[in-house]
Amino acid sequence: MIIMALDHVRDYFHYDAFFYSPTDLSQTSVPLFFTRWITHFCAPVFVFLAGISACLYGGKKGRKALSLFLFTRGVWLVLVELFVISLFRTFNLSFPFLNLQVIWAIGISMIVLSALIYLRRNLLLLVGIVLVAGHNLLDTVHVPGGGILAFGWAVLHDPRSFTVGHFTIVTKYPLLPWIGIMAMGYYIGRYYLPDFDPDERRPRLVMLGFGAIGLFLLLRGSNLYGDADHWSGQKDVIFSVLSFFNVTKYPPSLLYTLMTVGPALIFLAYSERPLHKWGQRVALFGRTAMFYYLAHILLIHLAAFLAVVLSGHQLSDMILSGAVNAKPELKGYGFSLFVVYLVWIGLIVVLYPLCRWYDGYKRAHQATRWWLSYV
Repeated sequence: MIIMALDHVRDYFHYDAFFYSPTDLSQTSVPLFFTRWITHFCAPVFVFLAGISACLYGGKKGRKALSLFLFTRGVWLVLVELFVISLFRTFNLSFPFLNLQVIWAIGISMIVLSALIYLRRNLLLLVGIVLVAGHNLLDTVHVPGGGILAFGWAVLHDPRSFTVGHFTIVTKYPLLPWIGIMAMGYYIGRYYLPDFDPDERRPRLVMLGFGAIGLFLLLRGSNLYGDADHWSGQKDVIFSVLSFFNVTKYPPSLLYTLMTVGPALIFLAYSERPLHKWGQRVALFGRTAMFYYLAHILLIHLAAFLAVVLSGHQLSDMILSGAVNAKPELKGYGFSLFVVYLVWIGLIVVLYPLCRWYDGYKRAHQATRWWLSYV
């Protein structure tokens, strides 16, 4: 979650963000590439851990209660993406830009998982593997036009932008692989249930993690399968390495998933211990995840308002009707990558007491205010 905020700060504050992608090897630098690359771990790990959490919830409450919670929370997250996060990202009350991103993907995946949990575990795992490993077979399938079939396919697999009257709708997080990642997380959640031998958990996670990394290296090295964009030799060794790790996020390719979830499994295996002092502090952000997410988007945009004024731009330049880095008036605005990191650190410092307050409020009122389980 802390790393995720870095990418969002970069969107609103980095000078180069308004001219080219940080993974464009013809223009990027090594620090900028890895500033973007490290945040690749965020979304798939969020979705995978959401599946694990769902399994743990079901272990305590039962499958029927879990199904209801997943469905209602999923609907809630979709509404939050459309009406709260969209507003915080644009500050435009006419809602002209609806970017279906990670919260939307988590929400729809939860709704689908609310039905998938009634499958046998092995069959649910098979569904997850097929969606994650097989969706790249569909990379060449495109539905032209702007009709309902084109939109439906874009929602499932082919990220696109649609204009519907006043609204621009971007399907940035196509659903098929994200549903698969959450389903696999749900399956792995059984490793954390009380009836599972904890001595078996670490070796299984390590085996799966290194297996995923090994498969990534094999498939990526051979350019055999798993990503629409192949790696190739570049102007020097360093940029050739960047090409190797420059995998596709929209939608998350098989290689993208292997590259991110594999190390995450190994981290899970070796981080299972009592938290030290700093670990306990960082865990605060995990206990207040939705509050943190909403607050960090709002604070970044508010800070960007101040930054555009101090940079000599109009305040209205930060009222958006599309992606922030696509607005022509903002070309020439922005700061160095060093300043981006300073803003990011300052954001985390500001968020900590806010999240600590909310954590205390949530703990004190969780039993009497049901809605707190959704924020």
